[in-house]
Amino acid sequence: MFFQRIYDLRTDHDMTQQQVADYLVCNRQVYARYEQGKREIPVSMLIKLAKLYNTSTDYILGLTDDPAHK
Repeated sequence: MFFQRIYDLRTDHDMTQQQVADYLVCNRQVYARYEQGKREIPVSMLIKLAKLYNTSTDYILGLTDDPAHK
């Protein structure tokens, strides 16, 4: 599921939840809920995450297993 993907991407990039939350301009607890699957990610933040990790929104959403940005 996509919340596991954003957790994996964050840890693979050696980033903290606070760093990602700061990039997204949101509260760390809000971002933590995205990772836990307790809150849906707004499209605007999904796009920002894809840009941050240089991947596609499809990869984050689990629609592809290819992390390459296309």
